[in-house]
Amino acid sequence: MESILIANRGEIAVRIIRAARDLGIRTIAIYSELDRDAVHTAMADEAWNVGTAPAADSYLNVDRILEVARESEASAVHPGYGFLAENAGFAQRVIDAGLIWIGPPPAAINMMGDKIESRRAAEAAGVPGVPGTNEPLTSASQVADFAAEYGFPVAIKASAGGGGRGLKVVRDPDRLEDAFEAAAREAEAWFGNPAVYVEKYLEDARHIEAQVLFDSHGNGVFLGERDCSMQRRHQKLIEECPAPGLTDDERSHVGELALALGHAADYESVGTVEFLYSGGEFYFLEMNTRIQVEHTVTEEVFGVDLVTEQIRVANGEELSMTTTPQPIGHAIEFRINAEDPSQGFSPSPGTLVKYTEPGGPGIRVDSGVVQGSEISQYYDNMIAKLIVTGKNRDEVIHRAQRALREFEIGGVDTTIPAHLAILTNEEFLEGRVSTRLVEDGLDFSHLERTTAPTLPEDEELSERNLTVEVGGRRFTVKYWAKVMTAPGSGKRVAPRRKAPKLSKRAGGSSGEGVVSAPMQGTIVKIHKKAGESVDAGDPVCVLEAMKMENEIKAEISGEIVELKVQVGDTVSSGSPLMIIR
Repeated sequence: MESILIANRGEIAVRIIRAARDLGIRTIAIYSELDRDAVHTAMADEAWNVGTAPAADSYLNVDRILEVARESEASAVHPGYGFLAENAGFAQRVIDAGLIWIGPPPAAINMMGDKIESRRAAEAAGVPGVPGTNEPLTSASQVADFAAEYGFPVAIKASAGGGGRGLKVVRDPDRLEDAFEAAAREAEAWFGNPAVYVEKYLEDARHIEAQVLFDSHGNGVFLGERDCSMQRRHQKLIEECPAPGLTDDERSHVGELALALGHAADYESVGTVEFLYSGGEFYFLEMNTRIQVEHTVTEEVFGVDLVTEQIRVANGEELSMTTTPQPIGHAIEFRINAEDPSQGFSPSPGTLVKYTEPGGPGIRVDSGVVQGSEISQYYDNMIAKLIVTGKNRDEVIHRAQRALREFEIGGVDTTIPAHLAILTNEEFLEGRVSTRLVEDGLDFSHLERTTAPTLPEDEELSERNLTVEVGGRRFTVKYWAKVMTAPGSGKRVAPRRKAPKLSKRAGGSSGEGVVSAPMQGTIVKIHKKAGESVDAGDPVCVLEAMKMENEIKAEISGEIVELKVQVGDTVSSGSPLMIIR
């Protein structure tokens, strides 16, 4: 394998570039026009433009990506996670183009990528699953029938999905219709497939996942488990390895279940089998046929480079180990996202006007940004991953508190204040966690928002870089420019840039009776019409930002006297949506 095209962006693209460079493999990055100056494009040996900002026109543009693979003479394609990583059709097209696919076989992706099909496969392999349906739903009435048999709450899930996308938990029969529609809508937006199914929602369960590796020579290895219970909106905030509180027998059992499923799927490459743990039992959720965001904690505890193992397997080599290595110490990963915890973890796109990473013993930061990088509404809002390791869990927690306080980010709100709050929570400290702890057991409404620092006003910038494209390939040209001089002073100064203004949001309302957008996004649903009455706290519309649906609620009771938007409108932060009097 001489070169790898990385069909992704941001932090995971940087991670793959580094692994490939360690192996002496040339790297080829792709980027959208919005990412022209992104870190991963500058780090790779070469970078190619694949389209405009929307992912559908760039990072999901299969024809253009394969065209670049051909023109750049790539020998392999690594999809990272997200985007096309679990797209069996893309994997097959890569293989058909004569390229090496760094991932599992398309048949395994198909089997595990469809959550209904994977439930059937798990059942056949003797891996128990959460009670649920094994056929796509066609109406909300089917959800009601299931709930009548198993009781509320239930979870409506995207068949082609994962990572909490297209997942809606329903606790009230009056919310069934809206939840069914929202789940299908998100499933279509994220995965291009609106099919959904329903499962019994297990309260107070833990989210435990097993890391497995398989090669083409019949070897399969279990690399321990991770606890990913600390979640908001069914998406992970904190992951740790090993999972606190499990016995050795439980660890062995979950490993056996994960390996059994992988062998049944004729799996090759890195994979993660996810379970809900409740009442001493493990229930199969899904198998992620890709590298996971949280693969880092497994790497730190087991001393294995999982991306390198992916490349080795794709190259036809055997795994570097055939038995589980001895774990050492403990590791916790904190997802540093551009979100406002005080406003229900609402997305906070913007420019990083300050960015300083922590360091010191036991600290690893995986990121794809620098100061000045843009966190765009078009893509995932993760800024970086902070991975902290130590001899034991207590040492990691103390070290993490120090590292989180050292991590300085300005210009956007981040999850750092929420992480610090979690690290003082008694239940978390004692390892008594569940998937509901963040949303039901913690209050973040009092947390202060990030303030944007001013940028240096006097900064010498004599050497400049200009990014240009030739034939669709990105090049960076270095040149020298005349330094600006302040009138009458003879002093050389850099152009002044103003820090972005931050406004205090209050539940989507700006001024009494005016419901405004808390962030930039698209209106996907409006619950009420002009002239209708609403009560304070009633949902009035749904705003999609960063592919997450945010329900906007009325802050006062009254009548909607003016409706300023309609479904499909794109609005900016602070834009008035409706007026209530």
